[in-house]
This record gives sequence, C-alpha cells and structure tokens, in this order.
Amino acid sequence: MRINLTSVFVDDQAKALAFYTDVLGFRTKNDVPLGEHRWLTVVSPADPEGVELLLEPAGHPAVGPYRQALVDDGIPATAFAVDDVRQEYERLTALGVVFTQPPADMGPVTTAVLDDTCGNLIQLASPA
Repeated sequence: MRINLTSVFVDDQAKALAFYTDVLGFRTKNDVPLGEHRWLTVVSPADPEGVELLLEPAGHPAVGPYRQALVDDGIPATAFAVDDVRQEYERLTALGVVFTQPPADMGPVTTAVLDDTCGNLIQLASPA
C-alpha cells in the first residue's frame, strides 16, 4: 500500500493552480473539467509519477470552519519536503509569498510555514 493522492481544499482552483505551479514550482498532472469545477492535480517535477496533490474545491459546508480553525491555530494543512528550507524561504519571499513562520530549527528538521493564498497554511521541511 502507498499514498497515491492527497488533497488540499482551495477557494479558487485557477488561483491555486497559478500559485502551486508558477510560485511553488509544481507541474500540472491532470486538468479535467467536471462541470463547475475540475479534477486538478499537481505533482513535483522531481517525481512526476509520484504522489499527486488534488486542488480540491472548498465548497462543502464543513470545509470553511475546518480550514479557519486550522489557520487560527497556525496548523498547516499539509507539508512539503524541500532540500533547504532557508533557501526556499528566501526564494519564495522574493516572489511575495507570505510566511506565518520563518525558518525554525525543530531538532532533526528545519521548518517554515507559508500562506498558499487559497485558504491554507503549508509547512516546508528539510533536514536540519
């Protein structure tokens, strides 16, 4: 058994796709129209056949309170591995990305938390 797909709820799929591809550097894997929404997944360019991230529409009534509670408590919706958190922090900050937690040493890892502009906090992590 392995993880094949995971999702993050987004307010606007087009805006999310632009952020996750143009800013974070993921690549579009699937973009299938489904009525009002799309089956929209992105993957890491380092592993194009790996785990897909579904940019899931946030329309379900439970999503808003759930995401707001996570953001209010500073809890990331998911985490992405990077080679060097400090380097990514500098690169993304230069692109205008807002971080709610700058790079911090957390024992064996260094983490930072960013706002994905679509309603979520995302953690970046690399070995310390």
